[in-house]
Amino acid sequence: MANAVHPNSGFCSKTMTFHSLRPPVPLPPESAPVSLTDFIFSLLNSSPPSPTAAAIIDADTRRRVLYPELIFRLENLASSLRAQFGLSKGDCALVFSPNNIYTPILYLSLFSLGVVISPINPAAMVPEIQHQILLSKPVIAFASSDSAHKLPLLKHGIVNIDSVEFESLMENQRGKKERAGIKVKQSDVATILYSSGTTGPVKGVALTHRNWTANIAGGMRPVRTIQTVGYCTVPLFHAYGMVLSLRLLASGECLVITGGNRRFDMRKMYSVLEEYRVSQLALAAPLVVTMAGDAEVMDGYDLSSLEVVICGGAHLSKSTIERLKNRLPKVQLAQSYGLTETTGRVFATLGPDETRTEGATGKLMANCEAKVVDPETGAALPPMKPGELWVRGDLVMKGYVDDEEATAAVLGREG
Repeated sequence: MANAVHPNSGFCSKTMTFHSLRPPVPLPPESAPVSLTDFIFSLLNSSPPSPTAAAIIDADTRRRVLYPELIFRLENLASSLRAQFGLSKGDCALVFSPNNIYTPILYLSLFSLGVVISPINPAAMVPEIQHQILLSKPVIAFASSDSAHKLPLLKHGIVNIDSVEFESLMENQRGKKERAGIKVKQSDVATILYSSGTTGPVKGVALTHRNWTANIAGGMRPVRTIQTVGYCTVPLFHAYGMVLSLRLLASGECLVITGGNRRFDMRKMYSVLEEYRVSQLALAAPLVVTMAGDAEVMDGYDLSSLEVVICGGAHLSKSTIERLKNRLPKVQLAQSYGLTETTGRVFATLGPDETRTEGATGKLMANCEAKVVDPETGAALPPMKPGELWVRGDLVMKGYVDDEEATAAVLGREG
């Protein structure tokens, strides 16, 4: 089989399948009870950051959480949620807030309990919220003070994520006994995100702990002796922002965020890049376009620390890529292609060699396979032929929530 795989494309002419050319990424045995939180801390503990290193910084308030505080708060929060609200494995928690310094802590706490997280865009209208609640069936909600009024009453109520009450949940030291006996399987659902799929109304996308584990493992960068900083401008309720923020924390890097309530300010972004010596910047495609045409404003800031601009969500034109590279010739522009159903990116340009290819979505991620098929006949096609993309691997969702027909339509017999 190995000899039949083309060294440049990864295409196997015998099976008509594209194989990833990236080195296989080791994952825990599928039968091992490992939550996403367990996996993230196994990576973090393999190269622990300094006790004085910042884990998360809110660039709006300058509030920072150090790594020891991150661990302290998430363990306390998990125990408090278990003791005070009786949250248990399989329950669903709605998260309804713009980016907040405590959102990653909340995510990690809930993952450790086996509670399913359903993040919703706080700008969503009430009918959309009602539909998503109908799909995910949450028993509790964590919301910002200015968005909570949109939510109905849930079994365990609504916790204001920017309140004194939430702070106390993270400060109350109950010990680990509250979480004793909880075993989270990798096949358990970790999140329900939302997608319209190829057709029809919005569906709940069930992503497992293993899906997220595979995504984070496949995107890990080599450990550096000096802590690097990543600036996440994209929302943490989206797969893009969620996986980026969790990967940065798994790597012992510093995650910088800004709130999502205000209109995005490019000058503020450049100021953050300069002040915190950011090396990785995650942007949605429209902001990359703005940045590429922002030469006069950009020149007023020291962006020498910036190494990578990560872009997702839409294709960038050749002119945009050229303008950005002319302004920032030493910066890699890392583009990717993915779906909510594949836990985010499934193709990506990683590293200086891959990012030199303009307009490319990049190579297939590790541990993945793909086919391009004729949508009419289902016959697999050779390279350079247009068709429908099929993907197989640990990144692919478990299915659509309570929708066997839609699930069967996209998850074929070949997996």
